[in-house]
Amino acid sequence: MPNMTFGGAESVESYRKKILTILKKNGRSPLSDRELATKCRTNRGGAANFRKAVDELRKEGAICERRRGYVSSAIMGFYPATIVRLSRTFGFARPEGEGAADVFIPGKFLQGAMPKDRVLIGNIPSRSGKPEGEVLSILEEADSRLTGVIIEEGGKLLFRPDCMAKTPLMIQRKDSVLFQEGDKVLAQVIFRGQRHAEHKVKIVFSFGVATRASVCAEAMVALHGVTEAFPEDVLQEAEAIANAHIPAEEYEKRLDLRETPIFTIDSAHSKDLDDAVSLEKTETGYRLGVHIADVSRYVRPKSKLDEEALRRGTSIYYADHVIPMLPKSLSNGICSLNPCEDRLAFSALMELDERGEIVSYDFRKTVIRSAVKGIYSEVNEILSGTASETLLDKYKDVRHMIPLMETLCDIRLEERKRRGAPELETDEGTLILNEEGICIDVTARQRGKSECMIEEMMLLANEAAAKMAREHQLPFVYRVHEKPTTEKIENLEKILLRLGLEVPVFTDIKPVHLAQILDNARGTDIYPVLNVMVLRSMAKAAYAPEPIGHFGLALKDYAHFTSPIRRYPDLAIHRILSSYCNSHDAAAMRQRYAGFVVQASQQSSDTELRAITIERDCDDCYKAEYMQQHLGEVFDGIVSGITDFGFYVSLSNTVEGLVHVASLPESDWINDENIAFREEQGDISYRLGDTVRVQCTKIDVNSGNVDFALVNGEDDTIHA
Repeated sequence: MPNMTFGGAESVESYRKKILTILKKNGRSPLSDRELATKCRTNRGGAANFRKAVDELRKEGAICERRRGYVSSAIMGFYPATIVRLSRTFGFARPEGEGAADVFIPGKFLQGAMPKDRVLIGNIPSRSGKPEGEVLSILEEADSRLTGVIIEEGGKLLFRPDCMAKTPLMIQRKDSVLFQEGDKVLAQVIFRGQRHAEHKVKIVFSFGVATRASVCAEAMVALHGVTEAFPEDVLQEAEAIANAHIPAEEYEKRLDLRETPIFTIDSAHSKDLDDAVSLEKTETGYRLGVHIADVSRYVRPKSKLDEEALRRGTSIYYADHVIPMLPKSLSNGICSLNPCEDRLAFSALMELDERGEIVSYDFRKTVIRSAVKGIYSEVNEILSGTASETLLDKYKDVRHMIPLMETLCDIRLEERKRRGAPELETDEGTLILNEEGICIDVTARQRGKSECMIEEMMLLANEAAAKMAREHQLPFVYRVHEKPTTEKIENLEKILLRLGLEVPVFTDIKPVHLAQILDNARGTDIYPVLNVMVLRSMAKAAYAPEPIGHFGLALKDYAHFTSPIRRYPDLAIHRILSSYCNSHDAAAMRQRYAGFVVQASQQSSDTELRAITIERDCDDCYKAEYMQQHLGEVFDGIVSGITDFGFYVSLSNTVEGLVHVASLPESDWINDENIAFREEQGDISYRLGDTVRVQCTKIDVNSGNVDFALVNGEDDTIHA
C-alpha cells in the first residue's frame, strides 16, 4: 500500500493534496522548494514522501517549476500535450482531452522536444489567430527514433534528420551498423540537449541510398513502427485456418447462395477479394445482395490473429506494395472470394425501391460461389460496348446484371444529389514502376463507371449495417464525419468572395451548401483548386462508438462493413452483427462489447491516420523519383496552394512542386490570405487556379520535394 504512514510521516497522497491546495492559493506567485516544504509542514520523516509527491505532480503536469519556484499549472493556464509533428523550424502539440486543436510551437520554443513526447505547454501570443505555445517542460520522453541521411562535413560523417533540426547531428557511436555518405538511415537519439541541434544519435539501421524512392519508403514504414512480417505465432495460427476445409455444419446452418449469380469486381492486380454482388429487378425496385468475406468466422476474439489485426488496424498500400492487415494465407486464400470456389460470407440482403432507397434489409451468414473475378477495366469495356467476344464469354453467367447495376448506380447518384451530398473528387495519381522498382511514369487515376457502380452498392451495405445497429441500439464502430468547424467555413467563404465566386446563404452549414459551391464553379478553371479547398474545409472522417452521422455523404447512418480483410473496424462490426444475428439480445451485446467498440474505434482511427501519412509520403518520394528524370523540362500547371515562402503548382499528372520566393524576381512578396502570392507594392500576382508554366529545377527524393521555377515565353519541350 503506497500511501501508508510510518512514524508520523504523512503519505504521498496527503502531500499531493497539500501541494495542490497551497499552490492554488498562492496564485501566479511561485514558491521555492523550501517554501513549499515549509508550508506543507514537512519534517525529516516526511521528506521522502514530500519529494515523491512533488516529482509525481511535475511528471503529470499538475505543477510546473519556473525560475523562482513551483506554480499550479491550472492557475497559470498550462496544460499537458503530446508532440505530434515536427519540421525543421516548428512543431505541433496535441493537448490532452477530446476536440482540442493542435498547438503550433515555433522551433525556438520546443526545448528539444521530440515526437510523442508528453510535454507541458504554455500559450504565447499568436500571429495567425490559431493556438500557439511553448514547451515549458518535458513530462515524459518518448522512444526517440527518426530517419535521415548521412552527410559528410569536415571529414566527419554526420546525421541530417528529415525533420527537427536544421543543423546535422553528431553520431555518438558507430556500433556494428555499416553506413556511408548518402545513405538513408534510422537513428536513435541517445543524448538530449536543450535544443534539437544539441541531440546526439546512434545509427540503428541503414536502408540504402537516399536517392531511391523504394529505400525512402521502407524507412518511412519503419519509422512509423509498421512491420511487414507477421510474428511466427500469428503465421502458424493463420496457416492452420487456411489449410482447414469448410466444416459440413457450416453448409447446413447457412443460407446457400451457390446457385445465385454472384461475382466480384476489383482491380486486375487485387488478390484480397472481400466483396461480391448480386442484383435483380423486382416489381417494386431492386433486390441487392452485397456478400462480404466472413472474416470474423476465422479471426476469433482475443486470438493472436485478432490482436495483430487490431494492432495493424488496416492494410497499407503504396506504389506496388501492400502491407496487409492479415497474413496472405488468409487475405489471399480462404478469406478471399476467389471465383469458382466455395466461400463463407456475411451477406447484406436488401430490398430497394425504384429510387434505390433501402426499404428492408437482412443480414445472413451464407455460403457463396463467385462466378467470375470481374475486373474494372473489363466491365467498363462491356458497358461501353467495346468488349470482345472472348471477354463477353468470360462474363456470360453474370453479364445480365451489368446493365442493371449501371442503372441502379445512376439512380443512386441522383439520390445522392437529392440528399445534397457534395460531389468531391480526390486527386490521386497512379505510379508506374519498372522491373527495378523505379518510378518511370505518373498518371492521373481515372475512375470508370464500374468503380462507381461498386462504390454505390458498398455504400448501401454500409448504410444498412449502421441503420441496423442504431435501430437496435447495438454497441458499434460507426464511420462518422462531423460538420466543418465555423472557422474553416469562414475561411472558405473569404476565399470564395476574393475569387469572385457565389457563396450560398446559410446560418448552419449543411452538405448541400458545399455541393452548391462546387456546382457553381464546375467547368471553370478554378474548379480543381476549389475542389481541394472544399475538401480541406471539411473535418476528417473517423471511427466512433456513437452514431453522429456522415456529413460528407449526407447520411444519418453509416459504418464500414464491406472490407474486413483490410480494415479492422469492418471486422469488428462483423463480429458484433454476427453475435446479434445469433442471439437478438441487444442488452447482452451492450454488456459484452461496450468497452471493445471504444477501443476499436480509437485504434482504427489512429492506424488509419498512420496509413494515410505513410501512403502519402511514400507516393511523394516516388513522384520525386519520376521527376528526377525530367530535370530541366518545362510543364504547364495550375497554382494549387499559397504559403509564406512561395506557391505550389500542380501538374495534370498530380505531381506538385514549389515555386520558392527565392526563384522569383527580387521584390517584396507577400502571402495574401492564402489566396494569392503577390508583390506588396507591385502588380504581379499568382492567384489560386492561375495557369503557369514552370521548369523542374530541383528534386529531393528523400523528402519527396519537387522545386519549380517560373518560365516566361514559349518552349518546345512543354509537357502537359
